Formats: sequence, structure tokens, C-alpha cells
Amino acid sequence: MTKREIVTQVAKELKSTLKLTQSEVSEVVQTTLDCISDTISEGTTIELRNFGVFEVKVRKSRKGRNPNKPEDEVIIPERCVVKFRSGKILKANVDALKPADIKNK
Repeated sequence: MTKREIVTQVAKELKSTLKLTQSEVSEVVQTTLDCISDTISEGTTIELRNFGVFEVKVRKSRKGRNPNKPEDEVIIPERCVVKFRSGKILKANVDALKPADIKNK
């Protein structure tokens, strides 16, 4: 699903109650994503109840190898990465999926 599809679906669902246009919904969605991105970029954890938690973790330095020349070792420096842990409801919904349902999409 793309951001455009999210905007279309949200606009359709809120059409009768809030009467928002797709461009207004698009602005709300983009502002929400910008806020999430800015907060994570500062190293702050974001917890969205029943959806999940975004947090920044430090990945340790490690040794890597070039698959074409396995004898050459390269040190990969430590770096920050974004981790996501799903919330209870999202996890339950995903657990209810059947692998055959995913492969057909």
C-alpha cells in the first residue's frame, strides 16, 4: 500500500463525518509522517498504542566479509538503526494470517 492509497482510503472513510478533501487528508498524513520521522531522528521512542513502538537502537561494530573475497575482512562501524516492535492488536492480526494469503498478493 502506498501513501497515496492510504490518503484515498482515509478520505473515503472520513468523507461522511469530517468532509475532508483528499488534499487535506494528504496534508494530515504527511504531517503525521514528518512528525514521526523527526521524533525518531532525534533518538526518541514513539509508542502508538495497539499498533507498535518505533525506537532507535545502536547496532554494534562487527566484522564483515566480501562474498567475492572471503579472506578479506572489513570492520563495519557501529551505527543507529530504527527498530519496530508490533503492538498486541497488530501482532494478533498478523498471527491470524495464513501464509497462502500473503503469497497470492
